[in-house]
Order: sequence, then structure tokens, then C-alpha cells
Amino acid sequence: MTAQNDTGPLLQTKLYIPRSRRGAVGRPRLLERLRRGADSKLTLLSAPAGFGKTTLLAEWLDDPAADGRSTAWLSLDPSDSQALSFWSYVIAALQTVTPGVGADSLSLLRRPQPPPIELVLAPLVNELSTTSHQIVLVLDDYHVIDANDVHQGMAFLLEHLPPQIHVVIATRADPPLPLARLRGRAELVEIRAADLRFTPDEAAAYLNEVMDLNLTAQVVAALEGRTEGWIAALQLAALSIQGRDDVAGFIAGFAGDDRYIVDYLVEEVLQRQPDHVRSFLLQTSILDRLSGPLTDSVTGQDGGKAMLETLDRGNLFLVPLDDRRRWYRYHHLFADVLQARLLDEQPDHAPELHRRASDWYEKNGERSEAIRHAIAGNDFERAAELIERAIPAMRSGRQDWSMLGWLESLPDDLIALRPVLSVNYAGELLDRGRLEGAEAHLLNAERWLDTTAEGKAGLGGPSAEPVVVDEAEFRRLPGRIAIYRTAQAHLTGDVPATKRRAQLALELIGDDDLGRGSAAGLLALAYWSMGELDEAHRSWAEAQTSLRRAGHVADAVGCAIALGDIRIAQGRHREAMSTYERWLRVATELGAPVVRGAADMHVGMSERFYERDELDAAMQHLRASTDLGEHAGGRQNPYRWHVAMARIRAAEGDPGTALDLLDVAERVYVGDFYPKVRPIHALRARIWIAQGRLGDAFGWAQEQSLSTEDDLDYVHEFEHITLARLHLAQSKRAGDRESLTRATTLLERLRQAADEGDRTGSVIEILVLQAIASQMGGDVPAALVPLGRALTLAEPEGFVRVFVDNGAVVAGLLQAAAKGGIGATYARDLLTGLGRGAGGTQVKQDAIDPMSDRELEVLHLLATDLDGPEIARELVVSLSTIRSHTKAIYSKLGVNSRRAAVHRGEELGLLAGRGNGPHSRAIRDT
Repeated sequence: MTAQNDTGPLLQTKLYIPRSRRGAVGRPRLLERLRRGADSKLTLLSAPAGFGKTTLLAEWLDDPAADGRSTAWLSLDPSDSQALSFWSYVIAALQTVTPGVGADSLSLLRRPQPPPIELVLAPLVNELSTTSHQIVLVLDDYHVIDANDVHQGMAFLLEHLPPQIHVVIATRADPPLPLARLRGRAELVEIRAADLRFTPDEAAAYLNEVMDLNLTAQVVAALEGRTEGWIAALQLAALSIQGRDDVAGFIAGFAGDDRYIVDYLVEEVLQRQPDHVRSFLLQTSILDRLSGPLTDSVTGQDGGKAMLETLDRGNLFLVPLDDRRRWYRYHHLFADVLQARLLDEQPDHAPELHRRASDWYEKNGERSEAIRHAIAGNDFERAAELIERAIPAMRSGRQDWSMLGWLESLPDDLIALRPVLSVNYAGELLDRGRLEGAEAHLLNAERWLDTTAEGKAGLGGPSAEPVVVDEAEFRRLPGRIAIYRTAQAHLTGDVPATKRRAQLALELIGDDDLGRGSAAGLLALAYWSMGELDEAHRSWAEAQTSLRRAGHVADAVGCAIALGDIRIAQGRHREAMSTYERWLRVATELGAPVVRGAADMHVGMSERFYERDELDAAMQHLRASTDLGEHAGGRQNPYRWHVAMARIRAAEGDPGTALDLLDVAERVYVGDFYPKVRPIHALRARIWIAQGRLGDAFGWAQEQSLSTEDDLDYVHEFEHITLARLHLAQSKRAGDRESLTRATTLLERLRQAADEGDRTGSVIEILVLQAIASQMGGDVPAALVPLGRALTLAEPEGFVRVFVDNGAVVAGLLQAAAKGGIGATYARDLLTGLGRGAGGTQVKQDAIDPMSDRELEVLHLLATDLDGPEIARELVVSLSTIRSHTKAIYSKLGVNSRRAAVHRGEELGLLAGRGNGPHSRAIRDT
């Protein structure tokens, strides 16, 4: 159970802010430290149980001097030690003082595979930074948290905490947070056991004024010395002293370590209670929360509400959880001892108590608590029944975050007899990539579909029968097994099996729209991986329709991302744009949570405008995606956004920023089922090639085990095209004919495969590269053949970047095409764009200090095989003048070598149109 679907008593009690008790001992020295600490990021109260951490915080928060400060309180328990539960409750606590805060982060948390915790919390931090009032966030009992991802998220939150937010952590042990760094920055205030111990004066005030014992100073000193100011021990001792005559003898009777003292004193307290009170305490110790009706059910007696009120008045370690005194909990230290005593005295009674608690919670609609108590009481049959009944609602509401933990608590032989649990267990494991464990449970489920004696042999013999609670779920078993077998094949990379099993699943599922959506989506992924994009698009469309009929509109919106991506790969950008626009309207009109996906539509549209070289429009859509917030994007939206922004920055001539953005994209990438057809490492290699960092690019090719002789497939098509670019660049740099031959051969194989798969986007890029290869080989007429076809394919969809990204050599070929009447109209349009600095790429001298005409002449000659004296003779100037011009050129281009100057000049379009003169065979460093 988490805050995202919990609005009942559990949430109310977890968020309840304890009130200071009337007559409590004042502790001004500690209150002053807490007040000073409010100006830091974190106040840490770290001490063992029973040192009054919660009581001190309650007194501080009741301080009238705290006007203007809002408090968000969260009492943690072991079930919160997972990111989804923890952060859902933290956000719920913050929403009590700042309504609506954290909605974006909460939406990200609810995804089946949330993004990294930093991305989840970033919107929350941004929203908190805009609040106008001071907020104290108290996390009580933080020691129960043992999940590294939760600690990682807390470290991120503390590092980026706005100044108006202060965090207080109460814990029995120091949390694994960057305390040393916070301490070094004076951003941490610490209150520890030594600080929390009662001083002699505080002990006297507590014993004589609060507990009204009228003890002598000598007795108080003896008690304080024996307990060393430990508050829980003093309270237990005070309860034991009440009504005694021989106080000094009692004090002399206990000694030893903390645990011994507590055990001794609790035993003393329990022995002094009437039998019915002692029985109530022991029986209800199994409960995390107590209310009158719940305790009545567990004890089998009436009067639970009155008993709780009596215990509260008697200061018997009962903590109220709401202002109306309807819900309570025992002090953790007291509860621990009570539970140990119950198991020691009545070990056979505890399971029955848990069963009664489970019954009460089930009748009162708290399913998770009912299951938890059934498991705690080892009533696994009941737990299994409750879990099976919960499956349909949890699956349809995407609230199955606790399912795996429950199933892992059940005995394997019990699950083996329950096919519905077996198949859902397999599904939970597959969702987490645990293939081996999933296989055994799928086999269990499949055996129950074999009604022969042989099929039941491994499940209890021929007479064995399955245990089925939900008949409707059992009838869905064949289809669900088929879906999970399909997912299993996809996760292992067996594309043919994925396709075959997905088709079978669609036959078996029938009219289960949610199931059909899953199966059709997996079939689409198989077709996509195979490069059969029309079939992939058709299956995704079916998945989208089924999911929308099943009420999962947010998932249907998510399908539009895949549909648009497929159309872009096919070069059908107009259809992709239509898809994005239509589903953006759907997402926006239906609102949250369906708005998830709207941000992705904007990223998709930015890709379309990027290819048209309308970079301003592309940027506008990325800004629109950001403005919608993290909640409006799918789990891959941060990754897609950073990749799209990287391409724009590279197009603007800023490869350094582009590489940084790709690094971020790599960090925020969340693994999913989609084929990685344009991996980060290949995008990075393309920028290296454009920068002339061919050594790095060849290192990439070696790391990925790429070769021009590889068998080709669609998933690696982008990488192989990148490899062809690399060999072309190597041939250009070194005059390497072998590299040119390798590139030419690979490009022809790639073109044939892309043509056969109707992947027009790839075909256009390959044709442009084939034209460049022919031009590098000295055969311009041959180069115009693939260029002409590329122009024909590109014009209807408005492709631009695929041409201009290849620099001056393509500009020269476009001029030749225009003159020769080959795609002349579109070629002239592209040349016009190049001439005016299309999209900010052909910026010429706008991006550098202006060059003189003479410097441009020298730069052109630096790109030839002429040496310095020959350039001087060509321009009829002295060698020293050429050196001065060269130095100025290097300075303006930000380079320090002739080769780098030429490369930078080509990037900026300063060498366009220089032709293939007699001196243009090589570049020579001087």
C-alpha cells in the first residue's frame, strides 16, 4: 500500500503530527538547538529507542514561536523501504502543507519502470523552490529504510534542497547519507543520545512533577545514575515504583545493559497490570496501529476503545496517531518487548491473532494489510487466496508494486498448486528481467493446462487438481502464458520466437483488450526489430486500439510515440507529424494522468522540424515538452529529449555541448522493450567523425565489434551507416583507397537492405553517402545518379539536414545536379538554404571573427597540396605575409594546425565551391 491509492486511516496516521503531552518536562536547551537548526538543511536526531526523539520534536513543533512554519510529518515503517512507497508518502506529507506539490514526480513514480530517482525528484525540488513559506519535513523512524535507491534519492534531495525547506530525520542509527559533507558545510545540526539523556534536574522534574512520585533527591540521583538519563528506562521505572514502599530496594534490583534493563522494567510494568490489561497488551502487540474496533476483533473482547483511552491516560507507552484519539501505536521499544513476551508465553496464539487482524482488515477494505497479517501469521493459504482475488483490480489499476514481495513470501509448493499465482509470479519476475525464476513458474502454470495424467505427474500425481479462487482469471491462463512466453523470447533476443508466440497469444486471448494490447505490442516489437516496418506499424495500431478500449488511454498515447518513430524511419515524416499532432490533442484534452505522453509528442515533432532544418521550430517544441513537466512524458522522454537537443546543438556547430547532452541521455536512459535502432554510442561516433576525431571513432567501431563485412540487420543499420561514414572520412584524410572501397561496398549492401525494407529515411542517407563516395573517387557523373534519386525521395517529405550535414562536398554536387537538370528544383532550394545559413549550420563568418578576402583566399589554398612558399608565389606575396595570414586564420578559427583549419573551414562552409583544382589532392601540415 502506498500513498498513491491510500486515502484511509493508514495514510492519516502516517502523516499525523504528534502533539506534546501536557505536563511534559521542558527541555529548553534542546529546543533552542532545534530552532537554530531550522536554518540548516538537515537536523539529525540519532539515538537508540526510548530516548525521546519523537517527544522532543512534538514539543518543538508545538512552539508558539514557530508561526509561519508549516510541518509535514511522515512516520515510516519497514514497508516503506522501497522507492515507490517512500516517495509517495513523502509527497503526500508535503501536500498537507502545499497542496498539489509533487504531482509530476508522483506521476513518474507510478510508471512500471520509473526513470532514475534524480529525474523523479527534480520536478519536486523545482516546485518546492517556488513556495513562499518555510516548510519542515520530518521523517520519523528513518532507520527502517534499508533501500539504497531511497538513500540515493534523499542525498539528491538534500543536495538540491531549496532554502525555505528544512528536513528533520529521527533515527536509531546514522543513515547512509553524505553527513560529513553537510557537516563540513555547516548544513547539519546533530542531536544525539548524549544530548537527549535527561540531566539530573530533568530527571527530577519528570519523576516528581510529571509522574508525581515525590522521591527524595537521593533516590532521584540513584535512578538517574542507574539509567544514565535514558528516558524510556526512567518511565518504566516510574511506572514500577508507583505504589511501592521499598523504592530503594527496587532500584538496587536492576542493573546491566540497556536491553536487560528494558526487559526487566517492562516485566515489572506488566506484572503490575491487571490480568485483562496485560492480556490486552500482549495480544494487540502484533498490530502496527490500534483502534477500538480492530483491537476488539483481535482480542475477541469488547471495550477496546475504552482500554486504549485508559492506557493513554496512564502514559503506558501509547502514541496517538490522530487528534481524535481513534488510532494509536505502541512505542516501538515497548512493542518489541511485548511481541517477544507474547512469543515466549503464547507462541501458538500469535498466528490466530494475525488471522483475526487479517479478517478485520479484509472486511474494512484494507487489502494490503489483510495480506500482510495473513503472511505474518503463516496463514499462507489465506494469503494466497487474498492475493489471487486482488490480482485483477491491481493489474487494471497498475497498482501491483507489492505483488512480488507477497508472492516471494509464499511457499513454492503452495504456489505450484495455484496456476493463477504461478503465471502472475512469472509476469512479475519478467517485468524485472529475472528470466530464470520466471521459467519455473511458467512451467507450473502450463502443466495445469495439460489435463492428462502425465501432465499432472509433477504436480501431486494424476489426481491432483489446481487450486483456483478466480475462475475468470483461470480461463485467461492460456493467453497470459502466451503473453509471458512472448515477453520471455523478446528479452532473450529471440525475434522469430517473439513473432511466433505473439501471433499465438493473439489467437488465444480472445476479447481481453488489455491482453490483446500487450500481445499486439510485442508482435510490433518483433516486426520492428526485423525491419518490417509496415507490419510493425499495423501491430502497434492494433495495440493502441485495444489499450484504449481497455481504458488504458495513457498507454495508448504512449503507442503514438512508436507509431511516429516507425513512420520517420520509413521517411514518411508527414504521417509521423499527423500522428504526433492527433495524439497530442488526445493527451491534452483528456488531461492528467493521460497527459503523460504529451511531452513525447513535442519531442517527436521537434525531430520532424530538425530534418526540415527549421531549428527554431524544433527548439520551440523541445521547450514545450519541458514546459509540460516530467509527468507529461513517457519514461524515455528525458532520454529522447536530450538526444534531440544534442542533434540541434551539433547542427548549430556546437559539438562539445552536443556530446555533453548525449552523456546525459546515456545516464537517464531507462531500459525498455523498444529496439535500440539509434544507440547513443553511434550518435557520439558521428560527432567525433565530424570533429575529425577518427581515432576515437575507430575505437568505437572496435568496441562494438563492427566490420564492413558484417551480416546486416535493421537493428544495427544506423551503426553500419555510421561505420561507412567513418571509412569515408578516413579515405578523405589519408587518401586511403582501401577505406573508400570498404565504404562503397558496405553502402551498396546497406542500400539494398533498406530498399527491400521500404526504409526510405535510411535509403536517402545512404544514397547521399554513395554520391560522396563516387565524388571522392573522382567520378562526379556517377555521383549524380544516387544524388538524383535521393533528391527525388527527399523532396516530397522536405528532407534537408541529410544533405546539409555533409558539408561543402554535397553543396558542390548539388550545384552540379542543378546545372545538369537532375532534381534541379529541389537542388536549387537546398542551395538557397545553404547560402543563407540554413538552420544556423552554414553560418559562415557569423560564428567567427570576420575574415578578409585575402584570408579566405589563403584558407582555400591551405586546403590544397601547396606548401607555404608555393602559396606565396600563387598569391604573389612574401612568405612572411602568408605566415601572418595563416596565424590570423588559426586565431579566428580557434585551431592550431593547417589540417584543423581546413576541417573547421569546411564545417563553417567557408570552403564551399572551391572545386577540384590541380592542387586539391591532399592537405599538408606546415
